[in-house]
Amino acid sequence: MRTEYDFSKSKPNPYARKLKQPVTIRLDESTVRYFKQLAQELDMPYQSLINLYLRDCASSGRSLSLKWRPKKSGRAA
Repeated sequence: MRTEYDFSKSKPNPYARKLKQPVTIRLDESTVRYFKQLAQELDMPYQSLINLYLRDCASSGRSLSLKWRPKKSGRAA
């Protein structure tokens, strides 16, 4: 191994933007089970399948329609 290296001719990594960022998310057990089962059928890691699904949602501009019920004010007597 050299004691010093010359990086003057080095180039930036062209794949750096495509690197994946590890995150921690909490998913329902049934959701994880669903993706694990589907991933097994497709012969691929379930994390990759979840990533593909979320990427498809993002690129398609898909959004959820969530409606929250307002919290009732006051207490029941």
